Amino acid sequence: MLKMKPYSVILYYNYTPIHETEAYREKHHIFCVENNLLGRIIVSPEGINGTVSGITQDCKKYMVWLENDPLFAGTNFDFKVELHNEHTFAKLHVRVKEEIVNSDLGVNPRLRTGKHLEPADFKELYHNDPEVVLIDMRSSYEHNVGKFKGAITFDMENLRELPDHIQEIAHLKNKKVITYCTGGIKCEKASAYLLERGFENVYQLHGGIIKYGLEEGGQDFEGKCYVFDTRLMTDVNVVNPVVISKCHLCQISSDYMVNCANPTCNAHLAICPSCLEKMAGTCSDKCKNHPLKRLYNPDGLYTRKTENYSPQFGFKSRQKTKTARSF
Repeated sequence: MLKMKPYSVILYYNYTPIHETEAYREKHHIFCVENNLLGRIIVSPEGINGTVSGITQDCKKYMVWLENDPLFAGTNFDFKVELHNEHTFAKLHVRVKEEIVNSDLGVNPRLRTGKHLEPADFKELYHNDPEVVLIDMRSSYEHNVGKFKGAITFDMENLRELPDHIQEIAHLKNKKVITYCTGGIKCEKASAYLLERGFENVYQLHGGIIKYGLEEGGQDFEGKCYVFDTRLMTDVNVVNPVVISKCHLCQISSDYMVNCANPTCNAHLAICPSCLEKMAGTCSDKCKNHPLKRLYNPDGLYTRKTENYSPQFGFKSRQKTKTARSF
């Protein structure tokens, strides 16, 4: 009998206006501390976006707490929940920002956005409608390690660069376009932006890649899904999985995702274990010889030292500022 994984990883967002952002941030931070939750949570005037990990019972309590908050009455969080053996975060960050996903696209998904497709409906269209075009709205380092078969991708670092690539798909304005991303949040704005730019039939995969994997088995998602926690990647496709990424150094097939050990580089790349060891965790000779290079970690993951960190107060060196308690 398989042993149940004791931890959960939750991914969610909610585009509901939050007027008292600092007060809500403080309230949210305290709840997470009291319930042993770690992760990254962004509070902004346009809503909330979070990924947290914790013991499954604590995560369930957290989800109920959010759903019962009068601030979000009448809305749906649509939590994506994966099971894991341990925390996938080393720290708790609850921050106030201008947007819950950086875009600068000047759109409001609460007013207009692409039509939401649940995973089953997405699967039906994707596999049976020859007119459908899939567009990946994630960064290059994300789609390089995994993407839907046949999807269009952009060479961009973040969603703010989408306007620079819009001409690459201008010829698809009359097609049935489906946008997708990790958990759905980027597509709320990306699909709205496409509508603003004259695209006529715009859809989005509701819940993103993660929900599609959880509910429909991830068929034809090639590679793995990049995630923003210590896992770096998570499996999605249990139907017909393949590896699409190659080692940055030797070009053999590899989906071993790492951070370069040179902190001034810190690139997120696929590097096979053999090359990673040979290069002492770095992506190039230049990085290998850099004076600030971190000690080699075969896991290829480097997080900030936490000796002086606590979820309640952050890092001791930052306690002098009011906002330091968020970190």
